[in-house]
Amino acid sequence: MPVPSFTTTCLSNCVIARDIYEFRLRKPKGFSFKAGQFVLFDVPLLENPTDIQTRAFSIASAPREEELLFVAKMKKGGRASRWIAESLQEGSTVRMQGSFGVFTLKPENAKEYLFIATSTGVAPFRGQIIDALQSGDMRRMDLIFGVRSEEDLFWVEELQKLSTQHPQFSLHCSLSVGSSAWTGHRGRVQTVTKSAVPDAAMRQVYICGSPAMTMEMKKMCMEVWKIDRKDLHVEGYI
Repeated sequence: MPVPSFTTTCLSNCVIARDIYEFRLRKPKGFSFKAGQFVLFDVPLLENPTDIQTRAFSIASAPREEELLFVAKMKKGGRASRWIAESLQEGSTVRMQGSFGVFTLKPENAKEYLFIATSTGVAPFRGQIIDALQSGDMRRMDLIFGVRSEEDLFWVEELQKLSTQHPQFSLHCSLSVGSSAWTGHRGRVQTVTKSAVPDAAMRQVYICGSPAMTMEMKKMCMEVWKIDRKDLHVEGYI
């Protein structure tokens, strides 16, 4: 079966935190996805636009939202990072394939949700949480969102607003190197999760972030908390 391909337009692109860009695309006609899936973008080499390679990005939107939202952490010299920072702008034509992936919610599982993310690993969880809330899911859902310092946080205001509007959702931000003014959690998500969510071992757990974090968190879930493999869903990024 051929992979669906789409051509769309960039609606906005801006810096929202240290080395973090957020860009929005018009949702192409006929494009569909499940919250948590990803697309492949055609990313040109800036010095030679005919040299195209694909790069995967998680969709941060919920399916009912009108636009497609993405977030990217800049990697010095990276092809996609340069494309986003130096070329992508309002009105730019963007070509993509998808949607792909099985990192999606399992609503048939009656257990409550626990989402654990570092940096841009929070992208699929934004869409999943909004989708679950829009669908009327009343079970508990907690998001552990870890970054290095205050300058690396993003989407916090929006997520806090969701937690106010929907008491079943709670946001727990943690900084590994926070300033003296920081009053939230401190430490890596690996050390913060159990204190923030005492019944973590009873949840269905979704983990997304750096390979090192996801591997360590997965090991903790399986070996320490004894979480069943069917209740554990992991996606890493490079």
